[in-house]
Amino acid sequence: MQYSIGELAHRTGLTVKAVRFYSDRGLVPPSGRNAAGQRRYDDAALARLDVIRILRDLGIDLATIRRVIEGETTVAEVAAEHAVSVEAQIGVLRRRRAVLNAVANRGSHPEEAGLAHQRVLLSEVERQCLIGDFLADALGDRPELAGVARTLTPELPEQPSPEQAEAWIELAALMRDTEFRANLRRLADGHVAGLRRDLAAEVRDAVTPAVMATVVPKSPAAKAIVDGLGRDPGELREWLGVVSDPRRERYVELLGVINGWAAPESLAPAFDWLAEAMAA
Repeated sequence: MQYSIGELAHRTGLTVKAVRFYSDRGLVPPSGRNAAGQRRYDDAALARLDVIRILRDLGIDLATIRRVIEGETTVAEVAAEHAVSVEAQIGVLRRRRAVLNAVANRGSHPEEAGLAHQRVLLSEVERQCLIGDFLADALGDRPELAGVARTLTPELPEQPSPEQAEAWIELAALMRDTEFRANLRRLADGHVAGLRRDLAAEVRDAVTPAVMATVVPKSPAAKAIVDGLGRDPGELREWLGVVSDPRRERYVELLGVINGWAAPESLAPAFDWLAEAMAA
């Protein structure tokens, strides 16, 4: 049976313009022409248009549809691939919804809301690029810090809680802070050089008991604790100036919220005590 473009449009529910478009693109070639030179189509064209309409309704692009029409792949294979893609998009939209709700609940001023909007309305690719750029700038491209990079990487879940969404808003701002990046880079440089490796743990173990016992930072007992660290005073002061940056501890706190980790121990009291003891 032969059909005109208008008859194909009527039978498939498509517009005449759409049928002509698919025909012009070679997806539905005419089987011939009538005496007036008008295009005519057969049942195969009708079947092709049904497949095209269904796939287009599902959001499949024309290039993939052409592969189906030309027998390079099957509808089932395309549907399976597209289902995976849609699932990924759903995850992105769920995260975006959670973060948008967090922005809405903050009741921010227009200026602040505008900045937050720029930070959080990121696609999955943009979000990963922000994280990657931050880690590369803060740590450098050094294989020996790969483990450190993993511990500093936020993994926003597909359906974040309001707390996780709030944490991501603040963390994204910290990642864009160039001064904070520079401070982390100085810590990373010292770590690689071996000068400050495990120093935070050493300070915690040596100083925390003194803080809890209310040892006076200007006392002889405090001097003995500082001397016991066995570090060059200049190096120790420089290290303290970087590691005591409150943004570093805040980053770790926010990271714990986003990744669902236990709340980290605050080392700020130990750092403050050590700074005062060294000043004495």
